[in-house]
Amino acid sequence: MSQHTLWLLRFTYKKLKENLTVSESKKLFHEQFPFVIPGLYKRIVDEMLVELNLLNHQNEFIQDELFCVGLTETFKELTKGYKPESHLELLFESLCKSSNFIPSKIKEISLKTLEQYKDKSLKEISILLKEKSTSNLYSSRILNIGIYLIIANATDFKGLKDSEKNKAITDNINNLNLSVNKAEKDIGIYKSSIKKMEQAKELLEEAKIQNKKKENK
Repeated sequence: MSQHTLWLLRFTYKKLKENLTVSESKKLFHEQFPFVIPGLYKRIVDEMLVELNLLNHQNEFIQDELFCVGLTETFKELTKGYKPESHLELLFESLCKSSNFIPSKIKEISLKTLEQYKDKSLKEISILLKEKSTSNLYSSRILNIGIYLIIANATDFKGLKDSEKNKAITDNINNLNLSVNKAEKDIGIYKSSIKKMEQAKELLEEAKIQNKKKENK
């Protein structure tokens, strides 16, 4: 075992016993993920890393199943098109581990939860979510997105008008005793981020096509 690997193991073990600063989390992340992150995804990775670090510092925070769905599905959605795709599993693991989260556990809980809500109507999902109203959920961007994604996957959600969709989201957020204003803001930023990512990828693709045309002249 190299000195560098030994240092990393000791550092990781030590930090599992205490709260990591953001800079420590970033250092640990880059030790575990020693690859260059494409420019398009750097900001996303950095924001997720900082958010996970901050959540880890909150005594009231609970790694709820809705949080697990939010984390796995947000990561999956915002890293679409990431290359090489084979790096994504390590990237997710490194993000989690660098802030003392267990990636395998988060994935396991997320899969079970998504299966629980799969192929259900909005009414059925609302009933299941209502059961969690006494869980003292810790409000976070990741949690709010997890709730939104579960609601949006209802079998009858897509057929609703925008006003009806917004009401369904608002009603469920209220039933969970969470801030509607914060949830609306978090969901809005999430949707905007996806849209911007799609636009950026389209621009990059167009630029590649133009460059190829110039090379072939």
